[in-house]
Formats: sequence, structure tokens, C-alpha cells
Amino acid sequence: MRNVFCSRLSRKIQSGFTLIELMIVVAIIGILAAIALPAYQDYTKRSYVAEGLSLAQTAKTALAEYYASHGTFPVDNSSAGLPAPASLSSVNNNPVRSISVNGSTGITVEFGSKVGTGLSMYFAPAANNGTVNWTCTTNPSFPTRWLPSTCR
Repeated sequence: MRNVFCSRLSRKIQSGFTLIELMIVVAIIGILAAIALPAYQDYTKRSYVAEGLSLAQTAKTALAEYYASHGTFPVDNSSAGLPAPASLSSVNNNPVRSISVNGSTGITVEFGSKVGTGLSMYFAPAANNGTVNWTCTTNPSFPTRWLPSTCR
């Protein structure tokens, strides 16, 4: 009986993790977060830009209809039958500030601080045998990685 008792006392009971193991896990989580956070931010900005493109589609349709009826492009939002530029903004904490029509230069989509203040997309119309084709451009500081494939 004495041998059984002594062997139980001499056994070391180990439970839990060592400090080194915990530090390695924290370092791995930190590395993964450092990679994932910028990718997530780019993803959200691309979705905001896509929202601007979607909102601009309404204005594109209005300009094409106006051109089909009048043979020229409208000079502003009201002549195109659209609400004021700021009224065409998005509802998700304002990634799109305004969408404005400016005569033959086309449609300007101005983004707010969610995408980047001062960043804009431009859609220039070109009439060709009764159809209206659109050319997408941006200001030079607009990151290409945020643009939809139709504007690259």
C-alpha cells in the first residue's frame, strides 16, 4: 500500500497551457488580423463604390430617355426629371454624397468620407445611332482596386 501512495505523490499533474504556447497563439491571431483588416476595408470601400454605380444607373436611364425624346442631353438634374443631386445620395451613412447631371459632360457621382472625401466617378455619354454609350472615368487619386470592372 505504501508503494501505491508514493507513486501517486511523485507523479506531476500538468494541466493548462504554458506561457509560451499562449504567446504563440496571440502572435498568430495578431498576424491574421493584420492581414484581414486591410482586405476587409478594401471590400467595404468596393461595396460603397458599387452602390454609387448602382445609384448612377437611375441617372443613366433618365439621360438616355431624355436623349431619345429631345435629341440632346439634359443640362441638370431637374431637366432630366431627377431630384436634386444631394437627394440621390445613399442611405448607408452617406458613402455617396450626391449624383449630379451636368449637360453633355454626363453624370458625376461624388463620394463622402466613407469612401474618401474628394473622390468622384464620372460617366460621360456618347450618342451612337440612337443608343447612348457610357465612358467611366475617375479623378486621378481614386484607387483602382476599388473600381468595378466596368470602370477599370
